[in-house]
Amino acid sequence: MFIYQETAPVAALRPWLDCVWTCRVQAGATPLAHQVLPDNCIDILCQDRQDASFAVGMMTAPINVISHGLVQTVAARFKPGAAARFFQLPLCELNDGRTDLQQLWGRDLAARLGDALWSYPLPDAQRMQILQDFLLLRLRRHPLPADCGLARRAVALIDKARGSLRVDQLAAQLGVSRQHLALQFRQQVGISPKLFARISRFRAVNSALKQLPAQADWAQVALQYGYFDQSHLIHDFQDFASASPQAWLAARR
Repeated sequence: MFIYQETAPVAALRPWLDCVWTCRVQAGATPLAHQVLPDNCIDILCQDRQDASFAVGMMTAPINVISHGLVQTVAARFKPGAAARFFQLPLCELNDGRTDLQQLWGRDLAARLGDALWSYPLPDAQRMQILQDFLLLRLRRHPLPADCGLARRAVALIDKARGSLRVDQLAAQLGVSRQHLALQFRQQVGISPKLFARISRFRAVNSALKQLPAQADWAQVALQYGYFDQSHLIHDFQDFASASPQAWLAARR
């Protein structure tokens, strides 16, 4: 059994959060596995098992998540480029891994969050509100990082172009050097602007797959989404979904 639910954040967090979500996994004798793809986002996850609270950094490759027994999760997903508002370190240090919230926020605040979430039986909606209350507390306590607006403007331009934007073009639009953009992007977003654009483009194609015919013209799809040719589209699917586009589409029909 796998039950996932997400909802919009409270108004004060909407500039920073994409959503808050809960997940309840009940695995029987056989563990449950599901694949998570790179999505250009950072999440905070709080789980009832051993009061585990941690941040999952930017992913550059798909991962398989294995669940045993009953696991309950309440989480928040940051908008791309917004997590730097809540963590006082370069976000590239979180890439492709999970970092305990104790390390990021301190033992006291992380313990208080765990106690508030799991000490008593609560409905999911109340647990999501508790997590948001702690995020609001973090928001009030820490000032905006220097120059964070540059990275967020870059993210917006990349997303608007669905990833089909060269880094030199992006830097020129923002009026900065490629080197300065790359440094700020890695610190405030987590990965390079080029990799972020690749994942953004992959996500745009992936979201449109259900509308494609079973025998899609992949060369045409590649051109439509800004790939140089079909081989580049296949390469990105192998990197970010561990499958060819055709196999990925067939597995989801």
